[in-house]
Amino acid sequence: MTEKSKTVLSDLPEHLRRIRSFVRREGRLTEGQSSAIETGWPRWGVDFTPGMTNWDTIFGRSAPRYLEIGFGMGGATAEIARNHPANDYLGIEVHRPGVGNLLKLIAQDGLTNLRIMTHDAVDVVSEMIAPDSLDGILIFFPDPWHKKRHHKRRLIQPEFVRILATRLKQGGTIHCATDWENYAEQMLEVLSAEPSIENTASGYAERPAYRPLTKFENRGLKLGHGVWDLVFRKK
Repeated sequence: MTEKSKTVLSDLPEHLRRIRSFVRREGRLTEGQSSAIETGWPRWGVDFTPGMTNWDTIFGRSAPRYLEIGFGMGGATAEIARNHPANDYLGIEVHRPGVGNLLKLIAQDGLTNLRIMTHDAVDVVSEMIAPDSLDGILIFFPDPWHKKRHHKRRLIQPEFVRILATRLKQGGTIHCATDWENYAEQMLEVLSAEPSIENTASGYAERPAYRPLTKFENRGLKLGHGVWDLVFRKK
């Protein structure tokens, strides 16, 4: 581990490690999801191992690399990886049905540029991702923790954004999206306050073409529900 990464880790407040930004809602695994985990995890899963990881070895090549935190059921993740074969993607999700579903999609689509982890993102970013190594970070529709007393559990907090920014290469981007206006306002405030990154728009960004429009999102838009994208670039 480099001195730079040690400094970052030592600066991470203890409360950020104690407070989890997720709840393990296991749900029920379908037979297909369970089978996909059993057969696919040894090939495409990555176990949490503290220490800066050689991702070129894991992916078998050196390529632009993107981290997605919280991929849900994985449909959008698989579509992005399929549409951008020159990039490598690491997805983190703790919902096992989603993990199983994405592993099934990886096998179904023959994707070679996607790997999966199921662990707390704070630990993964802090302990397995080297500084200045990512071309982009994707955080689409994270848990909004809509009750005010739970806002401290939201993923987008100043300390974590600072850590994320250190993992980006110069020019790399953090792209967040949410359908909760209050969370969008907080995201904009927190991201704008981080001095090492800058907004690529005057406020909220237009949805980039690479982010798929999900059926759920499309239905919400037709009902008049808002969706807010934020894209910040490392200076």
